[in-house]
Amino acid sequence: MVRFAQSPDDLPSQSDAIKLSGLEFMQAILDGTNPAPPISQTMGYGLHCVEKGRIVFRGAPEFQATNPMGTVHGGWYGTLLDSAMACAVMTMVPRGSIYTTLEYKINILRSIPLGMQVDCEGLIDHVGRSTGIAHGEIRGVEDGKLYATGSTTCIIMKIS
Repeated sequence: MVRFAQSPDDLPSQSDAIKLSGLEFMQAILDGTNPAPPISQTMGYGLHCVEKGRIVFRGAPEFQATNPMGTVHGGWYGTLLDSAMACAVMTMVPRGSIYTTLEYKINILRSIPLGMQVDCEGLIDHVGRSTGIAHGEIRGVEDGKLYATGSTTCIIMKIS
C-alpha cells in the first residue's frame, strides 16, 4: 500500500537511499516500505507500476490543478511526465548513485477532462554511467487516447 511522506523526517536520508538500487527504491515506494513523495499527493497521482526501465503513474487532475481558463494547467502535465520519465531512469541507477532531471520537454496534444483517470508511462531510451534519457506519454485509462508526450535527460552521479 502506497503511503505519502507527511514531513521531511518521513523521507529516507540520502545515505539510506543509496544503499538501494534505483529499482529497489522505487519498488519500496510501490509496496509501502518507503513513503511516496508529497508531490504525488499534491498533484493527485500515484505510483502504479514499477519495472526495470519502465514506470507508470496513475491519477486524475482535479480543480486545484486548473489554470485561470478552468482547464488543466500545463504544469500538471509536465510534473506528471517528469515524474514518470525520471523515475524510469531511476530504475536503472545502481546502488551508491543518485540522479536528477537536467531537462525535459512536453507536448500537450489535447486537454484532459477534470477527474479523468490517466496513466503516465515513462520508458528509458538509454542509461549510461552519467546520463539517462527517457520518453513518456499520458493516456486515458478508459479511452486509451494520447493526451501528452515528453522526453527527458537526467544526470546520474556516483555518491559512494
